[in-house]
Parts: sequence; structure tokens; C-alpha cells
Amino acid sequence: MSRPRPFFAPALLLAGAASLSPAPATAAAVSGTVILVNADGRRMKTPDHSGVVVWLEPLDSAPRPASSQVKQAVMDQRNKTFLPHVLAIEVGTPVDFPNSDPIFHNAFSNYNGQIFDVQLYAPETSRRVVFRRPGIVHVFCNIHETMSAVIAVLSTPYFVVTGADGRFKIEAPRGGYRLRFWHERTQPDVLQKLEQQLAVGDEGVTLGEMQIPAGSSVVTPHKNKYGHEYAPRPAEHVFYPGARR
Repeated sequence: MSRPRPFFAPALLLAGAASLSPAPATAAAVSGTVILVNADGRRMKTPDHSGVVVWLEPLDSAPRPASSQVKQAVMDQRNKTFLPHVLAIEVGTPVDFPNSDPIFHNAFSNYNGQIFDVQLYAPETSRRVVFRRPGIVHVFCNIHETMSAVIAVLSTPYFVVTGADGRFKIEAPRGGYRLRFWHERTQPDVLQKLEQQLAVGDEGVTLGEMQIPAGSSVVTPHKNKYGHEYAPRPAEHVFYPGARR
């Protein structure tokens, strides 16, 4: 009788917390700090500079990364919140959407980026979407209007999403790159002015503090997946059978 084969669960890699590709031996770091400021240039009272996507696009003088092993990323749904709120991934990455709440969810995106709809699904289950084109994907829940998130799908493995201190560090091989930024409360033309070309050498590149004007709106105005206004919902007191309270 043949022995059963051992089962090995695939490891999940949370994208966006750091540069996702192992740095080659000849890699150097591009580092700096982004500071979110008000439209008039004043510092914000709450110094939270998280959620800025920073990435390097290789120019002709930079080596193109070879195709690597497919990575996985996770955007959880917990306490009626997508976690993380901003996720950066490389094109072709599968993203899992586990439902960690004791209620149903329906993650979807119906404009810009990649359109998808994972349909209604129960607590303690999950759905997966593979993102095959670059762009900014705004994610919502068809049941809970206040739930929103963003997935930045990039055609480069050299990227990072800033934390509260605004610092970033990206490892990349020697060569020429275009440094780019994205933030959900900053207009595209403003972000475009912050772009710059860099030559990464053996010593890396250290950038000074860069200020990014940010508006006050967080949740992108949207309708449900059918293009209709969200209907008022009663309080959710009924828990899915078997779910943890």
C-alpha cells in the first residue's frame, strides 16, 4: 500500500509591507521619506504618512527582472474593514480575500484598474483574484458601503508602501529608474510632478524629505456593483451559524 503524500500549505506573502523581490547581489537601496501635508503645505496635525505607494520603473539602462516564482498576497476583511487598506503587488499576483467577520461580504471593483466581483460569500471562507494588468484598483464591498481599499498593481517588483513614519527603502539592481508615487488623496498631476529619474549605483541613493499634498476625502464616492445607490441596511445582529462571535 502506497504511503499518503505529505501536504504542504503554500506560504502566503503579504505584499506592500516591503520590496517583494529578493535583492540581487549587486542591488543597492533607494531610500527617503515622504511627508503628507495639507493642500496649503502645512503639516498635518496627525502625523500619519502611511499608504503612499513608492516604486521604481526600470529605464533602458536598468536590467529587467527575470520572471520569478508567483507570489501571493492577502487582503483580509475584519471588523468591516479591508486589511491592509493599501496593498501593492506586481502584475500577475493572486490576491486572497478571506472573510474573517461573522457576516457575509462581497468584495468587488467595477471601474478603473481590473474589474472583478467575487460574489457573496460566508464567514471563514475566502475568494481569490489574479490581477493581470497594471493600474490602481479601488475595492469595495457590495453590502457595506463604508468598506474601501486600494490595490496598486505594478509592472515592476521594486516597490513599497509607506508606514506611519513615511520612510521607504527599495532594493534594486544598478541602473536607471523612474521614481514614482501614488496616494489616494493626491491628484495625479501633483504626483506626476514628484517623479524623477535616478541612477542607482553601488552606494545606492538617499533622497531628502519629499512633501505630498493630500486632500481630506478617504472613501472614493461609489455605488454598488449594479451601479445603484446603497440601500439603508438594518443592524446586523444575526451571526452566521458556526462563526465565532
